[in-house]
Amino acid sequence: MTGGQYLLPRRLSLSHWDVQRDHFVLVQLLPQKRAGSRLDGLFLRRFLRLLAVLFPGWPSPSALMFLTLLGVALLEQLVIYQVGVIPSQYYEVLGNKDFSGFKTLTAIAVTLIIVNSTLKSFDQFICNMMYINWRKSLTEYLHSCYFQGQVYYSLHVLREDIDNPDQRISQDVERFCRQLSSMASKLVISPFTLAYYTYQCFHSTGWLGPVSIFGYFVIGTMVNKVLMSPIVSKLVQQEKLEGDFRFKHMQIRVNAEPAAFYRAGRVEHMRTDRRLQSLLKTQRELIGKELWLYIGINTFDYLGSILSYVVIAIPIFSGVYGDLSPTELSALVSKNAFVSIYLIGCFSQLIDLSSTVTDVAGYTHRIGELQETLLSLGRKKNGNYSEARTSWDLDSHSGEDPAPRDTAFLLERVTLSVPSSGKLLIKDLSLKISQGNSVMIVGNTGTGKTSLLRVLGGLWESTQGSIRMLTCFGPRGVVFLPQRPFFTDGSLREQVIYPLKEIYPLSGSADDERIVQFLELAGLTDLLARAGGLDEQVDWNWYDILSPGEMQRLSFARLFYLQPKYADTLGELQLICEMFLGDAALAYRRCLVARGFVGLMTFLSVLDEATSALTEEVEHELYRLCLQLGMTLISVGHRPSLEKFHSWILKLHGEGRWELTRCEKMKRLPSGEGH
Repeated sequence: MTGGQYLLPRRLSLSHWDVQRDHFVLVQLLPQKRAGSRLDGLFLRRFLRLLAVLFPGWPSPSALMFLTLLGVALLEQLVIYQVGVIPSQYYEVLGNKDFSGFKTLTAIAVTLIIVNSTLKSFDQFICNMMYINWRKSLTEYLHSCYFQGQVYYSLHVLREDIDNPDQRISQDVERFCRQLSSMASKLVISPFTLAYYTYQCFHSTGWLGPVSIFGYFVIGTMVNKVLMSPIVSKLVQQEKLEGDFRFKHMQIRVNAEPAAFYRAGRVEHMRTDRRLQSLLKTQRELIGKELWLYIGINTFDYLGSILSYVVIAIPIFSGVYGDLSPTELSALVSKNAFVSIYLIGCFSQLIDLSSTVTDVAGYTHRIGELQETLLSLGRKKNGNYSEARTSWDLDSHSGEDPAPRDTAFLLERVTLSVPSSGKLLIKDLSLKISQGNSVMIVGNTGTGKTSLLRVLGGLWESTQGSIRMLTCFGPRGVVFLPQRPFFTDGSLREQVIYPLKEIYPLSGSADDERIVQFLELAGLTDLLARAGGLDEQVDWNWYDILSPGEMQRLSFARLFYLQPKYADTLGELQLICEMFLGDAALAYRRCLVARGFVGLMTFLSVLDEATSALTEEVEHELYRLCLQLGMTLISVGHRPSLEKFHSWILKLHGEGRWELTRCEKMKRLPSGEGH
């Protein structure tokens, strides 16, 4: 063994009870300057990457709906054109006093209006369906990146450059998809309507009409671009502050009882109002910037209506239509006005989308930034662990494992430092953790006890040295039991079998008996009645209904459940049950044998102060059960009473120094010897 060092300043926690951002040690693994949030090349690249997620290929549902929307929009425009020229036809039939033509034209107009209303409704329906499909695709894509390996851990704990990932995935994605779907119909049809009405306008007014309108649009676009850019960055800032304000309320909700004991209502009132004032200040600034954008949009709209009549007036006053009668001229003016006004209207619609575009741009930057970070973290390989060792292994039976089957971890000259500061915790630690040789890790606060478990669990990387994990996570390998347990939403059964995707093994009522037995062994007999059974979907929060001690007991019930299926002789299992678990456990063993579920328990259990909220008597009983059920333990603890359950004591002194002691002989090993 060789001596070592390192210190951990403050405890990291991802549990539901300690959702307090101010108490996290945040580390920016990949420091980088955040790019400005503007309508620029970065926005375009991020937007195109998001479009690739929304339209993954052909024939995807999004692509089919997009083509359907295009067809409906084209039909809608054809009907709109026919409706648009009806007023000019009314001028003609009324001027000629043609009653029969009036009745026919009215019937056609009513029919066209009904068809147009139907098509417009289908247009909106398809846009809404696209919104749902886009949100599904984008959210599931982000989820796949977010929950890959330990990316979610690194994002929340080891990165400080991405604020409120939960808000970006849930709220920003929803708003992005909704705003984009509201623009879809206008954007998809714009090229066709602009081309068609430009052609019609050219025939009606000559080249001067289209050139005037296009020039007016270019000027309006440039002005709006200048007005939109600062709004995008301010919108991004507003969304960040919205997330911070919501987080503050969630913090109070989760920690209401500790805050009440501190009589912290007045203090938290002031702190929450402070975040509210910061949010409202940003919103006022955003509204002030949007005022100029709205002035530009409205001015463009109203000036456009005047421009259409200027375009029509030029050929009239130049004498082009001097040979027409007043009735014919009125009909022609009505038709040309519709064409010119509609062309200007097409451009006005695009300009009117400016406020929507700024929203989409803001959400694009926030979601795109999250996407880039998730992909970066996902590509980052942990050199100490193979990909196969980072997930729960439930069903691999065949194949020879080249690693020794009795060894879980092999550490060779490992040096560990705090990622944020580089402060040395452990230096040159060489350790072999094998079956039957339990290790207890002790030391003062900040010496790196939990940090070492993070390295073993693949959450952190060692500064130097080699860490080999020679088994898998899950029932056949290693189970980590943190001091603060994690409970998901769902039934009592789901809490016990967590994090298995489905009930394991699939044994019907036998599995129920196993779960009930493990709850009894953990001292939680009454919990089954309180929950209304194993499969009752409770509407409470498990963190609110359970005491800290009950949470740790339930974690041990979960640990007892997660057993490997390595076959073992009936005599050995019977001996364990008779000697250490008594008649009830023996009866339970016979039940398992009858159903074919004979086996040893979890190979290795890693316990991070997993009994800190329990009495020494309960702690003694749970540890005794773990050992007699065949588990090898790596424990972090402070109570001397735990030492008798371990073969080795690893004491961390800080600043890289450590000491390994054989428990039975209480003999300190000289530096450099292995275990």
